[in-house]
Order: sequence, then C-alpha cells, then structure tokens
Amino acid sequence: MPSERAVLIARLNRDAERIAQRFELRYRAVEAERVGVNGHYGICYSDGLIRIRLVHARTGRTLKYSSLVNTLCHELAHLRHFNHGPKFRAFYLALLQFARREGIYQPRQPGEPRQPEAPRVRVQKERNPPARMPAGPEQLDLF
Repeated sequence: MPSERAVLIARLNRDAERIAQRFELRYRAVEAERVGVNGHYGICYSDGLIRIRLVHARTGRTLKYSSLVNTLCHELAHLRHFNHGPKFRAFYLALLQFARREGIYQPRQPGEPRQPEAPRVRVQKERNPPARMPAGPEQLDLF
C-alpha cells in the first residue's frame, strides 16, 4: 500500500497536469520537499521541477489538501512569471480560480466548521516562566 506522502504527490501531479494543460504550462514534475526544509511551502526551479512541503513545519502534521493546491498554483504561476509582480499575482489568481471551478481547490469557507482535531494535551504552566520573546510573525492556519 502506498504511503500517504506518495498518494498526495500522485494526486498533486494529476491536478498539476490538468491545470498546466489548461494554461499551456510546461513543468517537469511535482515532488515532496525534503524533510526538514521549513523555509518555504513550495519552490519552482527554472527546469520546471516543483517541490511542495507536505507537512506543517512545527507539528509535522500533513497540511490540508487545499493548502497544498494553493501552493501548487503559486509555483505553477512561476513557470510564466518568475517574480511576484502584478502579472504573476493575476495569473496565480486565474490558476486558483480554474482549480476551484474544476473542484481541485476546495478551501474551507469562512464560518464553516473545521475538521475535527485530535484532543490536545494540557501542559501545566511553570511557576516562573522564562522571559517572553517579542511577538513575531505567526504561522498560517493551514490545516
């Protein structure tokens, strides 16, 4: 039986092919990003290779498929615009719109209940907690 990782990558490749065909994009392959790479959700190389991180950087839990498709569309858009300018943004949104119409991209709508999560373990607070670091950017809610 194939691993969850293999199943996700196969599905992403099938969906990438549908999107790429519609927009006449050429990519080489979609692969899972290497374990331990946490600086980005995806990356597109000039030779058409796309790598996507499948798991959350801190929890190690698999990201929602809609988050993976969002990243896929972002990286596919880089095949036409290798920057983040206005043309890239418009094209990326067109890819997402197509993926939504085709039922590939199905994000949770505002107000829609989340998928049930595993129960969380309560951790007792320390009596004298260490000084807090200044608040920085927060991780997006991707699952």
